[in-house]
Amino acid sequence: MTHPILSRRAVLGGAAAAAAVAATAAATVGGGSMAYAAGSASIAALEQKHGRLLGVWAKNIRTGRTMEHRAEERFPMLSTFKTLLAAQILRDLPRRTLQQRLTWDASDVVANSPITSLTTRNGLTVAQLCEATVTRSDNTAANVLMRLIGGPAGVTAFARSLGDDVSRLDRWEPELNSAIPGDLRDTTTPHAIARSYTKLLLGNALDRTDRDQLTTWMLANQSTVTRFGAGVPASWRLADKTGGGDYATRNDVGVTWTPDGAPIVIAALTRSDDPAAAPLDTPLADIAATVCGELG
Repeated sequence: MTHPILSRRAVLGGAAAAAAVAATAAATVGGGSMAYAAGSASIAALEQKHGRLLGVWAKNIRTGRTMEHRAEERFPMLSTFKTLLAAQILRDLPRRTLQQRLTWDASDVVANSPITSLTTRNGLTVAQLCEATVTRSDNTAANVLMRLIGGPAGVTAFARSLGDDVSRLDRWEPELNSAIPGDLRDTTTPHAIARSYTKLLLGNALDRTDRDQLTTWMLANQSTVTRFGAGVPASWRLADKTGGGDYATRNDVGVTWTPDGAPIVIAALTRSDDPAAAPLDTPLADIAATVCGELG
């Protein structure tokens, strides 16, 4: 029995959207950079408003204008690593691998596994596992896929192949979300993760077919509704990946496109030093709205 995660119409629509946004990528990626100090002040004000540490790096690829706040500080990576994982599967494994069916035991199922917890007997194809990993942030799916590429160390190696010498994955799901302040394991910086996403979604780190597939999955992300999805204008396209963990950590990283096709890369990583702090999605929505308003 198969378990389609998206309808055929949604998949085809996402593919068309991916092709459309990819058409602008080659002409826009790699532009210059111009820091935007006022934007940094806006993020600092949000940090005070929400009582959270906010790390942000954003860039309008067409104009080169950027916004930065704590952009070189380390934050827990959380589930934003799953974009790197899916991209690695697409780039480094034979294309026929996507149709390979994988299974797992009930004992392998971990928390936050909305798709794989229902499909233990028959398993899923690698493509379906990638889709579950990106669109539903399914943790068991991510663990099963990591077995194909050498575990967390394989994800770190993939980041290095993109020129990212900062991002690191050390543990499996869900332990990687412990987010203990000062712990370097499973961390990145807003600038580093944003650059990696830029290369994957707008650059040449993937070939056109794989880039379109990754974009299609990210356009269908279902966990963005209260995060970037609540701050990006409704008429803009958004391809992103979220994450959440202990110490009220909440992340969102991705690319949004203005109605005229200008891509804006946004990486927003948030945390508290208080283990009892309540998690908040609102800061991510406010960051997205601020970035779109000031860079769009």
